[in-house]
Amino acid sequence: MAKILNWHLVRSSLRKKRLSIFTPHDLTRIFGVSSVAAGFFVFRNAKKGLLVRLKKAPQGSLYCLADDIPNHYWIANRIYEPSYISFDAALSFHDIIPEAVYAITSATTKATREFAVNNVSFIFHRIKQSVYTGYKPQKYLGNTILMASPEKAMADVLYFVALRKRQFTYERLNLHKLRKSRLCEFAGLYNQPSIFVLIKQIYADFRRPSRIY
Repeated sequence: MAKILNWHLVRSSLRKKRLSIFTPHDLTRIFGVSSVAAGFFVFRNAKKGLLVRLKKAPQGSLYCLADDIPNHYWIANRIYEPSYISFDAALSFHDIIPEAVYAITSATTKATREFAVNNVSFIFHRIKQSVYTGYKPQKYLGNTILMASPEKAMADVLYFVALRKRQFTYERLNLHKLRKSRLCEFAGLYNQPSIFVLIKQIYADFRRPSRIY
């Protein structure tokens, strides 16, 4: 008889291993069951509402426990790889901007994509491989996430502003948490002179209630 997975055993084991995001293949490897058994287990328990499918993929869909959903940054890192948290989400994380963000924004070398997981938007903006830098792993709520530095997150934003793919609408910036020299280093990687014009404007008069960038 084929081995069948027990919900309580799986739930307990995943928590002990701190495997907050997993694939059916992980269940096959950990519990020694067939891929069919693992697939049936996640299908059945997702339908019951005990599991949440974070991403559907031919190579292996991603799941988590419905009563133990990981933090949004960790989900973002996992559902589209390679990627790191940047843009507005990173600026908010580093307290550079006071505004709340309603989407988790990341940089990736793959095609631009957007996903919705549990009513949360995860947006991935494509950047060139040559500027895919300026991030580092750091611990956050029990997971190691890839987060852009404040300066790289700002440079990523300003690059898209320079390309007129978005606007820069923040009324207040905590520039004390930005190293201008480091920001300029990252801006230089983009080989886009207009970014430096934006940086100069921000530092010259960033408190004005209305700006045109």
